[in-house]
Amino acid sequence: MSVFARFAPRLQEAIVGRLGWSSLRPVQEQAATAMLDGKNTVILAPTAGGKTEASMFPVLSKMVEKPPESVSALYIAPIKALLNNQAARLGTYTEMVGLRRFLWHGDVGQADRKKFINDPAALLMTTPESLEVMLMSARVPAPRLFSDLRFIVIDEVHAMAGTDRGAHLMSVIERIRRLTDNDIQRAGLSATVGNPDAILTWLTGTSERGGEVIDPPKKKTARQLAVYLEPTEIDLARHAAKKAYGHKSLMFCETRATSESIADHMRNRRTEVHVHHSSVSLEQRQEAEAKFEKGENTAIVCTSTMELGIDVGDLDYVFQTGAPSTVSSFLQRMGRTGRRPNSTPNMTFFCLDQEHVLQAAALIELAKEGWVEPVEVQTRCWPALVHQTFAITMERGSVPRTELWNQLRRVPDFSGIDDDEFDEMVDHMVSRAFLFESSGRLAMGEQAERSYGRRNWMELYAVFSTPQYYRVFTGSGADIGSLEQSFIDRLVEDMSSFLLGGRAWLVQHINHKKRQITVTPAPRGKKPSWGGFVPKLLGYEVCQRVATLLRSDASIGYLDDVARAMLDEDRAEMRSLLLNTTHAIQHDEDGLRWWTYAGGRINHTLKYALAESAGWKVVADNYHVRIEGGATQGALEEQIQKLRTEDFWNDIELWKGIISRLPPYRLSKFQAALPPRFESETIGRYMLDAEGTRRFLSAGKDGATAFESAISAWRPKVQEDLDLPPAKLERSVRLVDDQAEAGDICRRLRNESYVALDIETTLLEHAICVIQLATHTGVFVLDARALSDLSPVAELLEDAGVTKIIHNAAFERDCFAQMNISIANVFDTMVASRKRRGREAAGGHSLRAVCARELGIALNKSEQKSDWRQRPLSDDQLNYAALDVDVLIRLWDVFEPHAESAS
Repeated sequence: MSVFARFAPRLQEAIVGRLGWSSLRPVQEQAATAMLDGKNTVILAPTAGGKTEASMFPVLSKMVEKPPESVSALYIAPIKALLNNQAARLGTYTEMVGLRRFLWHGDVGQADRKKFINDPAALLMTTPESLEVMLMSARVPAPRLFSDLRFIVIDEVHAMAGTDRGAHLMSVIERIRRLTDNDIQRAGLSATVGNPDAILTWLTGTSERGGEVIDPPKKKTARQLAVYLEPTEIDLARHAAKKAYGHKSLMFCETRATSESIADHMRNRRTEVHVHHSSVSLEQRQEAEAKFEKGENTAIVCTSTMELGIDVGDLDYVFQTGAPSTVSSFLQRMGRTGRRPNSTPNMTFFCLDQEHVLQAAALIELAKEGWVEPVEVQTRCWPALVHQTFAITMERGSVPRTELWNQLRRVPDFSGIDDDEFDEMVDHMVSRAFLFESSGRLAMGEQAERSYGRRNWMELYAVFSTPQYYRVFTGSGADIGSLEQSFIDRLVEDMSSFLLGGRAWLVQHINHKKRQITVTPAPRGKKPSWGGFVPKLLGYEVCQRVATLLRSDASIGYLDDVARAMLDEDRAEMRSLLLNTTHAIQHDEDGLRWWTYAGGRINHTLKYALAESAGWKVVADNYHVRIEGGATQGALEEQIQKLRTEDFWNDIELWKGIISRLPPYRLSKFQAALPPRFESETIGRYMLDAEGTRRFLSAGKDGATAFESAISAWRPKVQEDLDLPPAKLERSVRLVDDQAEAGDICRRLRNESYVALDIETTLLEHAICVIQLATHTGVFVLDARALSDLSPVAELLEDAGVTKIIHNAAFERDCFAQMNISIANVFDTMVASRKRRGREAAGGHSLRAVCARELGIALNKSEQKSDWRQRPLSDDQLNYAALDVDVLIRLWDVFEPHAESAS
């Protein structure tokens, strides 16, 4: 018998008569049964799969049977946009059974809030941060409002579990539980999570109810997938716009900067294009959503703001620039399509480099096997513990230390912290005046007020959404969005430009008092800026699958011809190393490269372990660990064996040294209130994975996903360091930091038949700092940070009548594409070297290797990773920058007969 028969008669009548339903979906049958039986649940179903009704129908049924005295149910979502999107639906469901719902978040006015306080609705829709505000505000009678709270439904629970926000939410729930005699029933909703049982345990917290994961079998459906490799961002946008024409599509991007740039390039290509991310104004986001829902030839270019379940109607296509970092995100985004009858879920990846092609393919292959990332539930979430210490202290005016800890220790995310550690944290906060203690009671300290007390403690209410924002207006008064203050602090009037709302803007005036910026459209070539800080770390399984793809010779049907050719080249270069060796170590111009394919956190653990143990300079990314300098293969093997021993992992002093090497990333605004060792632990838990590294190092040979455990052969080292003369400049060098002079030089160079080009950039963001240009007669080093307008450079680079000689031109193309500058008529010396010597040439095809092989000189690359933002440039930097284009002119003379095949 259907669970429908157990619903309250009023709800049965509404479902049939008002909604016109004749049956429930399997997920709704199973979830309603469990919830009517009083269980806590985690409910899994695809986007638009009926999760909302699966959780809310049994809640409504119980509220109808036992009318609420005040707020009886909370519906919590991670973002306001999702609340707004669900408001009408939940409004209908409550109204059809004679109840009401109320929406409470930062955009809801005080008058409406007062009405709610005086006459509470049965269902309150809100965010974790707004719940915090209600508990901390003297104007909100929280004990009265929540005295009859019986249900909490958390939408997109996977987006909060295992995060600081999730720890904060669980602490708020435990604080609310003190206000009611009910054992609050809890339900978490998600489309994708790899370990639902762990999420259920976390969500249950101190509840004594039983629990059940609701995960009915899902029908296997066909999926349309494609991965394209595009030469430039402009080509990417052109292809996407062509595919989007006449349809409704979402284009996901990994950063705001990319979304702005892609939208700018997609405009004026017959498709209506909107931008949607957290810095675009609310009005513009709502306008985009409204037009998109009604339109038929429209695209939204967005970040993850459109990932979490926001309903914008039936979609035809989902596009992705590059690749997301997780299988979960990939499935969430693809799940926005395929909702109409006879339509198919689909996703098209548009990639600009081979790394993203491999990443996209790895995500697809893992998803095909049904694998999704597990959520790592925390037990030592220090930033949230600091915040909740402040919040409870402020809520009560003062609180005994023991009572505070008795409340907080109930939260799962703090369960790994012992009494002594909590006391150590509180003692430190008292010593730094973040807290004041008298007779065992804690109160807010002077430093807390200085750090978080601005605007009536808004910094504390905002919890982990910390930045102050400036509104951005055009000269005519149009509101185009907002920017964080940390970004504003780097802008200069009449000089700086940035991308927002899909267009480049030039800063005219900054009004710090009103927190407003006035802008005007920027000319082409004006350098846009956007910030980015902590590196993106890929998981172990994704990176291991990349290695599997490289070892395999299987054809991948969803790659386009260009991407497939690139994969074949990568396989030819890496397969023998990965199949026939065990440590996959290469020896190249920079030192040793250990290709682990172990993911960012494990590789960073190896990086700091090797640096501390051996004293080497080590660089890590998601796929490999690079040891720079004079390390030998034997020394690296010895260190790897040392890392495998229990003595290494039990050496406390060594691990203290490793922790001390971590960069001072600002992961939370509450780090400043932590004792140094707990702050370092917080950074370490983000950057490092000690247990995962131990498993990786101890793994035996186990097919394609295991760590290979013996010596590897490496590529022969080019002999330039041993017996070749150092490269020396053959041309005069001129440093140019004057705008007029730079313009004159670029105009004169347009009369040349060819020009060598190179750039120096920042390490993480690849912001251009120096532009080098050379002909047979001289070298010009342009200080890009001193030039306000790069349009003369743009005109030179886009002039098809001038050949641009570049080594590995893909990098320069990517960097200039950020400024809407393309490069026409390129001769790539790396391509020419591969054509002439073959991809497997000894030493590879780096500029240093090519100079050694073709010119018989040793090119010093020691300044490559130096700080190119510093001014003035050092003599070594200037000489290094000039040499890179000086040798390109010489290589042009060597390779010129191959020009046609290297362009």
